[in-house]
Amino acid sequence: MHGHFYQPERRDPFSGEIAPQAGAAPFRDWNARIDAECYKPNAERGNLRHISFDLGPTLAYWLKDKDPDTHAIFVDSDLPPGILDAECGDAMAQSFHHAILPLASMADRRTEIRWGLRDFELRFGRRPSGIWLPETAVDMPTLRIAVAEGIRYTILAPWQAVDTNIDTRRPYRVELGNGKSIAVVFYDAAMSASISFESDATMDADGFARDRVLPRIAGPAFPDGTPRTAVIATDGELYGHHQKFRDLFLARLVNPGKDVPDRGFDITTVGQMVGATAVGLFPGTRISERTSWSCHHGVLRWYAECPDASDGRWKAPLRVALERLASAIDMVAIGLAADFMDGDRFWKARDEYVDVIFGAIGPDEFAMRFLPIASDEQRGRFLRLLEAERWRLAMFASCGWFWDDPVRPETKHILLCAAKAVRLIDDHAGTNLEARLMDDLSILVSPSRRIDGAAIYREALAEAGQPVR
Repeated sequence: MHGHFYQPERRDPFSGEIAPQAGAAPFRDWNARIDAECYKPNAERGNLRHISFDLGPTLAYWLKDKDPDTHAIFVDSDLPPGILDAECGDAMAQSFHHAILPLASMADRRTEIRWGLRDFELRFGRRPSGIWLPETAVDMPTLRIAVAEGIRYTILAPWQAVDTNIDTRRPYRVELGNGKSIAVVFYDAAMSASISFESDATMDADGFARDRVLPRIAGPAFPDGTPRTAVIATDGELYGHHQKFRDLFLARLVNPGKDVPDRGFDITTVGQMVGATAVGLFPGTRISERTSWSCHHGVLRWYAECPDASDGRWKAPLRVALERLASAIDMVAIGLAADFMDGDRFWKARDEYVDVIFGAIGPDEFAMRFLPIASDEQRGRFLRLLEAERWRLAMFASCGWFWDDPVRPETKHILLCAAKAVRLIDDHAGTNLEARLMDDLSILVSPSRRIDGAAIYREALAEAGQPVR
């Protein structure tokens, strides 16, 4: 069982707080509600010790601050008793901001992956061997970056393999060139879908184990001795939030207790399944590039008119507007940093800035590390530029494009991230990038309210209590 635990960043980038959300009543906001319904009960029931999971950094920061006991159980569950090899831990990393990596620049992909791996290292106390790619969106360049950073395996949907008849009951090897490869586990689509969408299927965990799991993996091992294995991968929030009492089903399924006779199979995790096994021992396969688990049209959902959306004409203009802004911010930042460092060192600093975000090092100490002989003014400028880069990376979170209308809170939030980034640059450099951003946003239109993106941007700022310039 794998649980993908993730919440989009809901903190206002200007105040650092989550505004009260009426739809989450009786809780203050959605993070608090989902924590009470899912994260806390699954942690307290011990479910995390028996499943594979990834914990998105944007969620982990909130948990550590607002529910440190639950956060501690997530961390402690990575290496449950009896697991001595860190390569076989239960937890997998996740790239930092949940951006669709095949749509990002190579530099942004490296930063997102490096931030995610470093966050995992600081949080769990070990380097990860597996990574969950946001929306499982994949292509070969992304896998090559992950492997270059020490990753050995990932999880994908079965339709992300070129072989449409692939047997998902064993891991595979994907060759990446230059003697590099990565292990890929393809989850069982039928069982994952039944747990996610069929309420009757999960009324009885013992029946599910008997009637669905056992028939799927019964029989002899593969000729090379690999046992038949079924991986069920779903959103972690399914267990108690999306489906009430589903945490009880999970507990019974993965940790049934002494009152249940031998079911005919063992419960394992993806880390135990592939973590310590040489990748070269798995049979080879190929991936279908620019695909994902939640869009059957590749990654169209996040940049164009995907047929799954009733009206997705706003998605391409939004991405173009933010990509133009990102390029402008990068150009201005490199120009301003040229007084005290070259471009390569600035990008290195961006890749390591996650240590400041995590709190592993203070900003002043970080600036001194990179600029030991610079002036205080230069070090302050350096930190402001990195903060601008931080929020310009955050504005590409996948949630901003996932739904059918840009007036939703998720899209407004990435626009707030854009506002934070562009104002840091404009205020410091005297540029006028925000006006250009609003011009670009005016091209897109909300299908429901018929207002343009510039109006949505102004509305998001007003709701956050920020002045419209």
